[in-house]
Amino acid sequence: MNTTSENTAPIAADHHEPLWVQAAQVIGRRVTDGSLPAGRRLPAERELSEEFGISRVTLRKALHHLVERGVLRSSHGRGWYAAERTDREWPNSLESFTETARRKGLVPSATVLRAEVSPATLDEADEFVVAGGTELFRLDRVRMLDGLPIGVDASRVVLNLAPQLVKTDFSASSLLAELTAAGSEPVDAESVIESRGCPPELAPHLGLAPGDPVLVMQQSLTDAKGRVVLATTITYRGDRYRLRTSFVRGGAA
Repeated sequence: MNTTSENTAPIAADHHEPLWVQAAQVIGRRVTDGSLPAGRRLPAERELSEEFGISRVTLRKALHHLVERGVLRSSHGRGWYAAERTDREWPNSLESFTETARRKGLVPSATVLRAEVSPATLDEADEFVVAGGTELFRLDRVRMLDGLPIGVDASRVVLNLAPQLVKTDFSASSLLAELTAAGSEPVDAESVIESRGCPPELAPHLGLAPGDPVLVMQQSLTDAKGRVVLATTITYRGDRYRLRTSFVRGGAA
């Protein structure tokens, strides 16, 4: 195992993330936490390769990834630089928690509270357009970024769409990635977000007191065939989640 500086996570060959992804996360965190201010030139590739214990080919894959995400910029013959800060909040496009974390240079993780199969209620059957009693996979997780709890995610999936879910370790895996691998990729989501007081049963998982402000997002996600493949209720800490959206006036050019 090769360790980076004190304010970063180690780069580990036996980690579930590829080496280039780990390197990108470390560098991304240095940009977001100000260790690499906007406009600052990164150390030479040779120095970074030695620090992370990876090849320059692997390092360059991480650097190019960060350029694509707007975290870095490159100058031919001069090196790599931290990009000027831009709006890198949560996007309007549909992406998983894990994808968002990687885009922002953060490390996603989860604590699984529940992963079980049980029959759909009549209301759930209507929601998923299936017969009553159809088996649903229920997954409840505390979602974290860089070890900080962000929200509690309660998800439901019709099990026969992705039977492998019952054998998946969701402390590290992405539910959207698993659905995509099973041929049931969500492509559209209907979302409702409202402010509430934190329920007592969720407060300890979020480091809050009961009644503290939270944002609750309920989503129904459909695939390209129009099937509801995932329903989620995510309770976010109000001080660690911000939604960015845009509006267009009707009739405007």
